[in-house]
Amino acid sequence: MWQWGCKNQHLIVRTIKAKTHPETKKLFWILFAGSRGSDTRIRIMSVLRNRPRNRNQLATELGVDYKNIQHHIKVLEGNNLVKKTGHQYSMAYYVSELFMHNEIAFDEIRDKLKIRNEDYVF
Repeated sequence: MWQWGCKNQHLIVRTIKAKTHPETKKLFWILFAGSRGSDTRIRIMSVLRNRPRNRNQLATELGVDYKNIQHHIKVLEGNNLVKKTGHQYSMAYYVSELFMHNEIAFDEIRDKLKIRNEDYVF
């Protein structure tokens, strides 16, 4: 909910932060910060949130082995964070509603990891 108001000719904007369910936040921390390959999963989700891509496009764009992308997509799909459309060679992946509703938690984790790893590129 947004509230707009003017006081002494200054614009006041208040926002209410969306709350993430604790279990969802825990899942995000495990997948994106607390397990091996979490950096690759962050990179995959950062790319997919802009537009859908197939596994080959992801591998090429991220400079990661195709089998590695295949593994991480399977993990993300198993945790309902990505969905697929199409079949076989034309299959494209996109972010799920669960991810879209909790993007704030993803951004929070990604930003905290960036601070710890200044030279790290997501």
